[in-house]
Amino acid sequence: MMFLALALFAPALIQGDASAPAAPMPAPKAPSGMVWVEPGVFTMGWDGEDGRPDERPAHRVRVDGFWMDLTEVTNAQFARFVEATGYKTTAEIVPSWEELAAQLPPGTPEPPPGTLVAGSLIFAKTPGRVDLRDYSQWWAWTPGADWRHPKGPGSSIEGMESYPVVHVSWFDATAYAAWAGKRLPTEAEWERAARAGAEGARYIWGAELVPDGVHRANIWQGQFPFENELADGFEVAAPVGSYAPNALGLFDLSGNVWEWTSDQFQPDLYEQRVRAGGPGAVIENPTGPLRAADPRNPYSRDSYVQKGGSFLCHADYCSSYRPSARMATPPDSGMNHLGFRCVSTPALWEAQLERTRVERSASAEPPKKPQSVKKSDG
Repeated sequence: MMFLALALFAPALIQGDASAPAAPMPAPKAPSGMVWVEPGVFTMGWDGEDGRPDERPAHRVRVDGFWMDLTEVTNAQFARFVEATGYKTTAEIVPSWEELAAQLPPGTPEPPPGTLVAGSLIFAKTPGRVDLRDYSQWWAWTPGADWRHPKGPGSSIEGMESYPVVHVSWFDATAYAAWAGKRLPTEAEWERAARAGAEGARYIWGAELVPDGVHRANIWQGQFPFENELADGFEVAAPVGSYAPNALGLFDLSGNVWEWTSDQFQPDLYEQRVRAGGPGAVIENPTGPLRAADPRNPYSRDSYVQKGGSFLCHADYCSSYRPSARMATPPDSGMNHLGFRCVSTPALWEAQLERTRVERSASAEPPKKPQSVKKSDG
């Protein structure tokens, strides 16, 4: 938490890498708890070792400037949203068979009445080595698991106010962002922010996973998914800001919990971009396709990209703590290693300031006097 405490008192505008042209602050005051990411060009994707097919080819991308949350959204922040709105997360609502059937092979029989209950997925260590292609062996559907009960019924977030909120679906993340006057980042925005100061590097801090023996992220050490040596100090999610930030002062963009983006997933998206743009093209503010094409979720119309990896990522399994790594699940997914952070733009920030001014003005108006009723002579 020491790193986070230092950053909270730092200027909100922090210079990016040399590839980004200098830009003046686009608003007189930055949103609280956010860092300005300057507009500029960077290399998105990864052609090097560890890169998966959906990360290739690396290509040049330009994004406009934006603000990004210093940290993943915390339990305390999400609690304020729920208190203000009465919002119920996806994991707190009994799923409908119609919604589930749309993500399953045609002809899948409907489960018996009472089978469908509110809940979420929780990671559980296996007794020993397993086939890493079958992730169902370490994920357990847990009735009663949700953001307030991250380990299932009987657990709570008391004393975990500074931990990232988890068991939140894409719908939950977008609802929070709208309430806060923000939005989820595009995949390009997220990777632009993560790569600041480490353009072309494998990790957001450089070429070595554990430089000088210092752990820079909350990930898995040992043998996945049955032995975690806890060399980084944490078995599951860590409080936000537990590790040194990147060059922009942003925390936990590698490991801890996966982070939702606003983009739909498509495995050959980068190939299509390069093919459409031609050699040497710079893609301007790219976004994902209108409809997902996710081989892992072939029956789901929507599957949204997640970035950053989590405390479960390990070199033998996914090494998804690299900034180019991509994961995706349907928008109703909730897991105990999945959270989010938000971004804002000058336009969104000005709109939020205007809403605040209107609300304060309305609350400051004196109550109207009731109109007197003239008595009749009858």
